[in-house]
Amino acid sequence: MQADSFRTDTVRAAAVQIAPDLSGRTGTIERVLNAIAEAADKGAGLVVFPETFVPYYPYFSFVLPPVMQGAPHLKLYEEAVTVPSPETAAVADAARRRNMVVVLGVNERDHGSLYNTQLVFDADGSLALKRRKITPTYHERMIWGQGDGSGLKVAETAVGRVGALACWEHYNPLARYALMAQHEEIHASHFPGSLVGPVFGEQIEVTMRHHALESGCFVVNATGWLTEEQIAEIHPDPKLQKGLRDGCMTCIVSPEGRHLVPPLTAGEGILVADLDMRLIAKRKRMMDSVGHYARPELLSLVLDAQAARPMHRIDGADEAADPAERIEAPKPAAKTEAAHV
Repeated sequence: MQADSFRTDTVRAAAVQIAPDLSGRTGTIERVLNAIAEAADKGAGLVVFPETFVPYYPYFSFVLPPVMQGAPHLKLYEEAVTVPSPETAAVADAARRRNMVVVLGVNERDHGSLYNTQLVFDADGSLALKRRKITPTYHERMIWGQGDGSGLKVAETAVGRVGALACWEHYNPLARYALMAQHEEIHASHFPGSLVGPVFGEQIEVTMRHHALESGCFVVNATGWLTEEQIAEIHPDPKLQKGLRDGCMTCIVSPEGRHLVPPLTAGEGILVADLDMRLIAKRKRMMDSVGHYARPELLSLVLDAQAARPMHRIDGADEAADPAERIEAPKPAAKTEAAHV
C-alpha cells in the first residue's frame, strides 16, 4: 500500500498496563512475553508497553535524594538491556511467531550510559526502530543520557506508519511535529504510571487526545502500574509513597480525539480496540496540520536527523558508530527472516 493512499482497513491494537518485576529484567521480560501472547489471543496486531518497562522505570529517582541513589542506579545498570541482546531477541521472536508489531520501552545500556529507549519490532521480528528519549525529565536527568534526532522518524510496519515518543516528549511540539510531518498513522506512546498522583493521569489524557486531533492519527498509550507491595519496597515513608500512586492513563484514542474504549486508570489489564483507518482521511479532510492546513512558507521545522557521535575519524573508518545502529539500516531486499536483535 502506498503511503499516500487512502486506507480502508482495520488494525486491532492493544495497550498494556501491568507491573514490572522489580527484581530485574528476567522476570519483566517474562511478563512482556505473556502479555504479547494474551494480546495476540485477543486478535491484536499491535501491542504497546509502558515507558522503560524493562527492567522497570527508575521510580527510586523520584523519591530518593541524589546522595542515596548510587546503589539503585548501579542495580539499574546491571539489569538494563543492551540492543541487541538475548532479551530483545526473545521479544523479536515473540513478535514474529505472533505476527505482531510490538512497541517496548526499555532502559538501554550503552557502555557507561543508560538511555530511555523505545523499540519497535515489526511483525516479522525485525527491529523497525530504535530511538532514545531526546530529553529526560527532571529527576530522570540523573539516570539517563540524551537521545538525538536520528530517532525522530516514523517506521513502516505491518500495521502502517508508526511513530513513537515517550512521556513528556509530547510537551515538545516540534518533536511531535517531526513525526506528524512524516505522516504517522499510529502513534505509540507510553508513560511510567504510578507516579506524581491523579493530576498526572489527567494531564496524560489531555495530551494524548490533543495529539490524536492535531496529527490526525490514532494514539495507543500505555502506562505502568505498581502494587502496594512494590511501592513499599521502593520507599518505606508513607508520605513519599503518595508520589508513587495514581498517574495512570492507558488509553486508545481515535483521530477525532475520542476514546475507543474506556481508559484504564488503575490496576493491571490490557485494552484492545479496532482502529478504523478510514478515520484518518475523515479527520485530515477537515484539518491536515502538515498539508492543506500548514503554512510552510511562514512556519516550518528544521530537523537534524544525524546520529550524535562522540568521535569522528578523518581516515574514512567509522569505528565510533554504534554497532546497534546497523540493525536499523534499510535492507536491500524484501524482509523474509527476523533480524538478529
